[in-house]
Amino acid sequence: MKAQLAKYLRSIRTPGSVDVMIHVSSAFDGGNIEVVSANKADDIQLRIRKDNASEFFQWFYFRVSGAREKLCRIRIINAGEASYADGFRDYKACMSEDLRDWRRVDTSYDGQELTINYKPSSDSFYIAFFAPYSLDQQRRFVARCQRNPLASLEVIGHTVEGRDLDLLVIGSSGASKKVCWIIARQHPGETMGCFWMEGFLGRLLDSADTDVLKVRESAVFYIVPNMNPDGSARGNLRTNAAGANLNREWAKPSKSRSPEVFAVRNRMVETGVDFCLDVHGDETIPYNFISGADHVPSADTRMKQLLIDFNNALLHFSPDFQTDHGYPTSFQANLSICASNVAESFKCLSMTLEMPFADHNNRKDNIRGWSPERCRNLGGDCLKAISSIIPSLR
Repeated sequence: MKAQLAKYLRSIRTPGSVDVMIHVSSAFDGGNIEVVSANKADDIQLRIRKDNASEFFQWFYFRVSGAREKLCRIRIINAGEASYADGFRDYKACMSEDLRDWRRVDTSYDGQELTINYKPSSDSFYIAFFAPYSLDQQRRFVARCQRNPLASLEVIGHTVEGRDLDLLVIGSSGASKKVCWIIARQHPGETMGCFWMEGFLGRLLDSADTDVLKVRESAVFYIVPNMNPDGSARGNLRTNAAGANLNREWAKPSKSRSPEVFAVRNRMVETGVDFCLDVHGDETIPYNFISGADHVPSADTRMKQLLIDFNNALLHFSPDFQTDHGYPTSFQANLSICASNVAESFKCLSMTLEMPFADHNNRKDNIRGWSPERCRNLGGDCLKAISSIIPSLR
């Protein structure tokens, strides 16, 4: 009884108290961490949990409480076993005390453990692999978009766990209009795709923006802001609730294993596709880049030239884009991947956009690294690039 009372008293914060228990939690939307030990602020030991029904893991997102003005030393002891552990080299974790302003904090990696050091000025703070984007944020964003007179909302299917799969349609279809598909967050840990969507749709839905007026007049956009709501809620890195990596399901999507891809793929068949952009984040390459589908079997001179033209346009419009670093061409011929499958099926310009988790090494930001705001800016810049190549799509 005395021992229980002592434990209770230690957990109560009183004025001037210095004996406050450290508490680490990830029991919230998108959270991911397992606590090994949190007895002392300067020796918090954690492990990243694997995606359900899968061996993938790297995304982390958790809250530390009870550490005001204490130097916290957080060790993620299984970082060296993560799916893309090399991505932790020259990487700094994201931190926020208010869930709005995300900054980079002192982080080191020795090949086995990722160590994060931070002294909070508040009673609690959050640490994440990249700035998180909750399903509540997603719902509020979609709600704002669908109230715009230029947009309409469809539920085109449901996830493994029964969540709605939202499709925003911008503009009206017509025989002369190009059909553009944009999707994001097939891999739920790649939250930068949702911030990119805010920038892209914010510009596309701006009725006062005369620069995109011709885009809206000449094309209809089908946009899936989040392909993987189940994995997003679970705090997964790459998979949905069935353990499927959605960006390897496009050759043979299944109603039971990958209903998200099944629904989107079927809707694409109904609408046709002239342009497709699949928005991602890459754990290891510290640059923004495009992975094209110019090596699929049916790629012809026109499709290859469209890819060159789009890259050149994005280079012109975005200071955060480059073409020197990216994936090998062998990756582009995998027809189970969205961009390649869509290019082969519809003989169109289809690409994957990758953004970094760490920073864009051509334009470093030591305070925020690659950040939500820069994702939004790139989204707006991508719309400018699309506008320049729309007349050539077919």
